[in-house]
Amino acid sequence: MAHDDALARRNALVLSGAQALAGANASVVFATGALVGASLGPSPAWATAPTTTFVLGTALATMPAAYLLRRLGRRAAYQYGAAMGLLAGLLAAYAVREGSFALFMIATAMCGCYQAFVVNYRFGATDNASPGFRPKAIAWVLAGGIAAAFVGPQLVIHTMDMMPPFTFMASYIGQALVAGLSIFLLFFFRNAPAPAAGSQEPARPLREILKSRRLKLAIGISAIAQALMNFIMTATPLAMIGCFHTTTEATLAIQWHIVGMFLPGFFTGPLIARFGVYKVIAAGLILLALCGIVGLSGITIAHFNTALILLGVGWNFAFVGASAVVAEGQKPSERNLVQGFTDLVIFSVTALASLSSGKLLAGFGWASLNIALFPFIIAALAMVALLLRDDRRRVSG
Repeated sequence: MAHDDALARRNALVLSGAQALAGANASVVFATGALVGASLGPSPAWATAPTTTFVLGTALATMPAAYLLRRLGRRAAYQYGAAMGLLAGLLAAYAVREGSFALFMIATAMCGCYQAFVVNYRFGATDNASPGFRPKAIAWVLAGGIAAAFVGPQLVIHTMDMMPPFTFMASYIGQALVAGLSIFLLFFFRNAPAPAAGSQEPARPLREILKSRRLKLAIGISAIAQALMNFIMTATPLAMIGCFHTTTEATLAIQWHIVGMFLPGFFTGPLIARFGVYKVIAAGLILLALCGIVGLSGITIAHFNTALILLGVGWNFAFVGASAVVAEGQKPSERNLVQGFTDLVIFSVTALASLSSGKLLAGFGWASLNIALFPFIIAALAMVALLLRDDRRRVSG
């Protein structure tokens, strides 16, 4: 494949900007979805249902997004995704105006569909890049992710009361406008020339690929890390409001959480190279446990902010490390299949975690969510231990 770093550099910059703008999609839903759900839903137990439909939308759109990327090329497919985000924001604003819980959940599901395209930006940044430039291209997109941590929350803070008495209606109109700006920005993306057709080994059936215990364990760790992160993040705004903190303070807590998620992306790879993937995954799981400990130790702003930063960094280490293990051992013809199946498992489990967090918070309180982290963290650490044991047996045998 011919490399063109000038084209890759241009596309990485465009996608970095698009990633920053897309922050108004996910973070607006995470910061406000449960609060809107609490006001529109049939009971407090259903408050996190809109965030759950966001996750389900992402899961269900993963494979269609991959199809559109292959069929239409990255630029057109990314623009379709942003158009979905624009329509989703307008529909969410209308749902708030009309007080329709069902319509609001449809809107957040559409926001999730947009997110399914956004998560592919890191791959679009590396098309036709030389091996030496690929890490930089990914880092530039991640830098856009850090900017996204501020775009969405600040949008919420400055617009939530602009259209009284419909709190957050203006926030979703703003989210739609930012998605429209992303459509325009993506016109500057240039599709890389398609690689020359070459012979490839045929893909194995998925059931045969999944005979690998290593793959199944890595998928399990990824799903636990993602689900626990969403489990706590989804309920945090509700918990903070219940502890007499303001909506602005809850939104800022989500902002710092997203910074914690993206900022380690600049050094997680080097840490894996230096210390090994298992140690990085284990460190991430320990940070998730520390999040639970901090959450149990108090309900001040400092406790919530510290817990959410630990949650973000812990998720990054555990999820990126496990994803690196998932990526091992597949033929080129099998990667899309394995990645699609992995994302389907991860987001399906995450949707269950998102919905259950609202019910657990309503029924048993904030402490119960933090306590619930520990059995799953122990299970994930046991999976890491099995991976390590299997590696040692392969080396010795």
